[in-house]
Amino acid sequence: MILVTKNLFSGYGKAEVIRGISMSVEKNEIVTIIGPNGAGKTTFFRTIYGFLPVRRGEILFENDDLTRHPPVMRVKQGIALVPQGRNVFPYLTVLENLELGAYTVSDPKEAADGIDRSYNLFPRLQERKAQNAGTLSGGEQQMLVIARALMSRPRFLMLDEPSLGIAPLLVQEIFKTIQMINKNQNTTILLVEQNASIALKVAQRGYVIEGGQIHLSGTTEELLNDTRVRNTYLGKKE
Repeated sequence: MILVTKNLFSGYGKAEVIRGISMSVEKNEIVTIIGPNGAGKTTFFRTIYGFLPVRRGEILFENDDLTRHPPVMRVKQGIALVPQGRNVFPYLTVLENLELGAYTVSDPKEAADGIDRSYNLFPRLQERKAQNAGTLSGGEQQMLVIARALMSRPRFLMLDEPSLGIAPLLVQEIFKTIQMINKNQNTTILLVEQNASIALKVAQRGYVIEGGQIHLSGTTEELLNDTRVRNTYLGKKE
């Protein structure tokens, strides 16, 4: 397993949002997490990345206990997060945003290679490399934040709601690229996504989180055929 959480608890202030989540992700998998708004999915990601402290439990990455490591250490160990909301640096160019993604990369050639990989993945970014990121469309900004996260050459990539607020045609393009990243760059992906239908089509396994706890897990085929998942998350009433 590349990532394992054991009985993980986390939250904000006095509020306990994540309540005893134990889950695992195997190397080179795409695993998706689905659930309603407010279920704790983003809080779970922020805890894995180190933005929120672990109150109880463990986070193991390649058998190394990350529980007390700061975010920068987790990036250096091979973890990257694409947060919800397309957080670009709006007054910096596309190229400057990518360069910031390489802040843990000490070799200039490796950073330059990362920019080339970004342009190969998302040719539109090369066309707009001198353009301020704040002037890009929503879909283009999503491409940029994914490419920026990949600049650190992560082995484990977390994507929080990559389809949020993006036109359907660009959503298809972004998810095809996510599959390419997984296959061609040997990057393990953990995906939180409100569009359960597309998430369950690209992933191999999935978890359903409700109320800060795992309520259901299985292969994506099992989840796609589960009556409750179909009724609640896929809009297919039976």
